[in-house]
Amino acid sequence: MRHNHSLIKFSDTILDSIADGVFTVDQELNITFFNRSAEKITGVSREEALGQKCFDIFRANICQSTCAIKQSIQSGNEVINLNINILNAKNLKVPISVSTSVLRDEAGEIIGAVSTFRDMSTIENLRKELSKNYIFEDIVSKNHKIRQILATMPDIAASNSTVLIEGPSGSGKELFAKAIHTLSNRKGKFIALNCAALPDSLLESELFGYKRGAFTEAKKDKKGRFALAEKGTIFLDEIGDISPALQLRLLRVLQEKEYEPLGGTTTEKADVRVVAATNKCLSELVACGHFRDDLFFRINVIKIVIPPLCDRKEDIPLLVEHFIAKLNSLKQREIESVSAEVMTLLMKYDYPGNIRELENIIEYCFVLCHGSQITVEHLPAEFIDCLTENAGRPRAQASAPLPEAEAAAIMEALTKFNGCRIVTAEYLGIEKTTLWRKMKRYGINFSPERGKSH
Repeated sequence: MRHNHSLIKFSDTILDSIADGVFTVDQELNITFFNRSAEKITGVSREEALGQKCFDIFRANICQSTCAIKQSIQSGNEVINLNINILNAKNLKVPISVSTSVLRDEAGEIIGAVSTFRDMSTIENLRKELSKNYIFEDIVSKNHKIRQILATMPDIAASNSTVLIEGPSGSGKELFAKAIHTLSNRKGKFIALNCAALPDSLLESELFGYKRGAFTEAKKDKKGRFALAEKGTIFLDEIGDISPALQLRLLRVLQEKEYEPLGGTTTEKADVRVVAATNKCLSELVACGHFRDDLFFRINVIKIVIPPLCDRKEDIPLLVEHFIAKLNSLKQREIESVSAEVMTLLMKYDYPGNIRELENIIEYCFVLCHGSQITVEHLPAEFIDCLTENAGRPRAQASAPLPEAEAAAIMEALTKFNGCRIVTAEYLGIEKTTLWRKMKRYGINFSPERGKSH
């Protein structure tokens, strides 16, 4: 008897040393054991808990309807990792994950149940703290290439050098530009302009402003983006799309640090840092004769290349979590997560629209989801169709007639444009990355010839 008593004391000591809460009940749901972690999580001492009904101590949101420990006693089956909320001694809600199983005597008869539970708020806080390690000025990533870029960001920001950011559309180039400005000591504003969104005549006046009377509609002076960004940073997105004439004007600003507004007679000084971005390869545009090499060398002082989302898929779970938190805040919702099946599908997709496309998918799900978890039925039909189509598509063989014709068309276009992939892709009506993949598939190696014009 003394030996059994020692074993019980020893087992109690073990249960008191683990991080999870543990308690046992008899068949009437009276608490018969309550370990130290159970005390810590609930705020109720062992002396207070022993002999009390478990629902009086935990006051869980399932106590009066689908009590897990009662289910185990009645069915003899286990309940594993059920997520519920309890109220602690201070009447504060605590999310826990609970598992229960029955206790049997030597004859195999059920004499009660044991429950283990884990404080999920502590785990959630730890997860958030870990997530913070992957968030830098709203840039969310654990990808090693992105982390290498972020490691150099303070040094880049501290300099006053021009920065060129290359990356596909939707990859977050403006976030990197904003981070550079935020981390710098520049006192002015961050001003952004998409150069591809405006025709040349409007783009010039947007950049440099105009004086009253410069043209018919110019009723009064208007400051341009360079003036608005004085002592700050100007972000010129899609700089590869500006005309040769405007490239020359921009070159002067970078060289001389001055410009003239349209219709103006006096020169304005420009204390502005330029961060340019493009979804094209500027060096290739230079080789094709579509971009000035002197301007390229002026803006290509510090170069940042952002990989597409399909090359950093380890970031998808982090980004999904980030977008859910962001949309919950904007839309006053309480969506907690996506299902495991949804995450599997999200990880399979290649995202031609990159991070922006992933965010749009999650926002679409927010419209349809009225519960706490996004499931497959909330996903856009186009997304599902695209995955299904890609999964069922047989891999093209180079010897088949259609691929042969496609390879011939690509070679013909590359020859016509002296190997310039950007112009070739535009001519063929496909993305440059798609052209690159097709060239790789068909074994086409065609480099641009410098100095040719078209």
